[in-house]
Amino acid sequence: MLRLLKYCRYMLKIYQLLFIFTVTLSMASSEGKHYFKGFLIEARNAGDLNEIVGSFKLISPDISQLLKCDNKEGSAVSHTSDSHKTEVQVIWVAPSDAPSSVQFLVTVARGYKEFWVKIPGPVVSQNGIQTTTSTILYCSGSLHNFTSEGCGSSKSCLRDPVGCDPQNDTACHFLSFSALGSSVMFELSGSAEGYVSFALSQDKWMGNDDVYLCIRDTNRVDIKAAYVSGRTHPIISSQNILKDTAWRLSDGVIQCSFRRDIHLPPENLNRFNLDQKYYLFMAHGRAEDGRTHRHDRQPLISTYQTKITGPPEDLTGSRSPLLIKYHGAFMLIAWTSTVSAGVIMARYFKPDWPERNILGQKVWFQLHRMLMTITVLLTLVGFVLPFMYRGGWSKRAGIHPYLGCVVMTLAVIQPVMALFRPAPDASRRYIFNWMHFGTGTVAQVVAGKKQCCQKS
Repeated sequence: MLRLLKYCRYMLKIYQLLFIFTVTLSMASSEGKHYFKGFLIEARNAGDLNEIVGSFKLISPDISQLLKCDNKEGSAVSHTSDSHKTEVQVIWVAPSDAPSSVQFLVTVARGYKEFWVKIPGPVVSQNGIQTTTSTILYCSGSLHNFTSEGCGSSKSCLRDPVGCDPQNDTACHFLSFSALGSSVMFELSGSAEGYVSFALSQDKWMGNDDVYLCIRDTNRVDIKAAYVSGRTHPIISSQNILKDTAWRLSDGVIQCSFRRDIHLPPENLNRFNLDQKYYLFMAHGRAEDGRTHRHDRQPLISTYQTKITGPPEDLTGSRSPLLIKYHGAFMLIAWTSTVSAGVIMARYFKPDWPERNILGQKVWFQLHRMLMTITVLLTLVGFVLPFMYRGGWSKRAGIHPYLGCVVMTLAVIQPVMALFRPAPDASRRYIFNWMHFGTGTVAQVVAGKKQCCQKS
């Protein structure tokens, strides 16, 4: 089990002489252990924490080493072993085109289960003046246990399965949010190999959504804001808009929490204000090297829009959109009910009603034709619905759409072939009979296989 711990204090001291900075990381607390084993020091653009700035030089190469991040040599410095350390010094050199202010970020590890990631250090500026800056680094507080207690009364929740409690059920996918003054606190939990996420959407379609991800990267979790334009990979936001971030990894469950302001400055174009109503999407999937892959299952989508800052609600949702439910219902009715009834009419009722007619045709034939026509119409509608939902062909749905195309083709061939059938007493009528029987049988078998594939 990996977890964030509550008590840790370190000091990051920066001595500036012209454009050379001496950075010292040391203990600043007498509580608990008086050492650390691992560390990572980075310098980032204070206005855009995704941008690495400058390069480091070593003072003690026996305990520290340079790293290459974002294809920049010496852009970070880390430990060489897990020996106990109380202080480490490095030199940071500012580039000629450095931004006006630089933020130092520090990761400290006291052991495999005790570590703190990207603790904000001091912000320095290049004024060419001799200065000394010292900052106490307070590590993020530990995550309290997520619980469903208070859902619908003190906070809004979206859960899958309905009514589950993340405190007791590792299979529970859980999202909660509650207004705190001018901001909203979010909690997200779920079992996943790589990431859990949720999105705010103005409709029930994926695209143009405000997304928040908790991405596992080895033994840490990155909490990111992103934006999805259409059915594309999420675009990670360059602005640091999330506050009080914390996370936990435990038994295959990813948990994270953060706070976000209800209103953001105009430059945050793809962030939604939280005092409006939105559909909530909740998804999870695999991640590799911090990059997310397509979600493992259909996202859980809230049944209706909810106001994020509104009264607490215990929300429900579904992983099957309405169009997909209609698709399944139409196909199920067509290939388990109407087609079976049509076959029974032709096979068993032909001898029972040899002379009875309806509208000039045999009763069994009229019923058979009506049922098969309904089958083709239901199949046609069911075939079109997924394309309407997806907006095109789905490349990641496995064999199911290909089998669907085969079934649709065979279903259309049957009535077309029947229009050109020879007379009952024609010498080549048997060819039509066998083709009609064979095409129908293959269509039923493939349709049955398609339904089995979909269920599995």
